[in-house]
Amino acid sequence: MLKAGVLGAGHLGKIHLKLLQQSERYDLVGFYDANPEHAAQIEADLGYKYFSDIDELIAACDMIDVVTPTSYHHESGVKVLEAGKHLFIEKPITVTVEEANELISLSR
Repeated sequence: MLKAGVLGAGHLGKIHLKLLQQSERYDLVGFYDANPEHAAQIEADLGYKYFSDIDELIAACDMIDVVTPTSYHHESGVKVLEAGKHLFIEKPITVTVEEANELISLSR
């Protein structure tokens, strides 16, 4: 079972959190969101563990699910891949083809 974390806890991020929590293939470790007030509310309301430091979440997981706004996909993906973790990115993968190609290269 892979330890999973979610970056981004907006509308889609909350759906991903719920699905990972229910999955028999993943152990949901927690999530990171750039808005600490929003994240604290999700933690209080839904019980998911909030990590205030993105690097701590990545270090605690085998796989990171990136559900941030698209403009942050590339930056987040690079961080996850450079940490040697598995990566899932909500579509669209990145803003530009060049950014997507860089993530593909890093994943290899």
